[in-house]
Amino acid sequence: MAKEPQDGTGTIGLLQGTLDLLVLRVLVAGPLHGYAISRRLAELSDEWFSVDEGSLYPCLYRMEKKGWIASEIGRSENNRRARFYSLTRPGTDRLETEQESWRRFQSAVGRVLRRA
Repeated sequence: MAKEPQDGTGTIGLLQGTLDLLVLRVLVAGPLHGYAISRRLAELSDEWFSVDEGSLYPCLYRMEKKGWIASEIGRSENNRRARFYSLTRPGTDRLETEQESWRRFQSAVGRVLRRA
């Protein structure tokens, strides 16, 4: 899923469901193929997240099965055939729910860190 950054500053393990949240958020900008989703996550996280195919594609298939994303075949920027994923209305609703849950989780962790 996520691996240690190249500079060795720390390790991040994605919590269950966090990859779903991140992928849904990236797809708000528009349809992307799997490799582009992976690259965008790395770019937005300053290369902190390096999501491998073994984690990303099962996540995409699961979210498509739940109706949160849809896919269609198209041509990538290098004219290769690729499956492009886009956010659906239920996916947008799920993203809003997940973002609120993440904010509550982040707040609770912050309270523990400040009080311990």
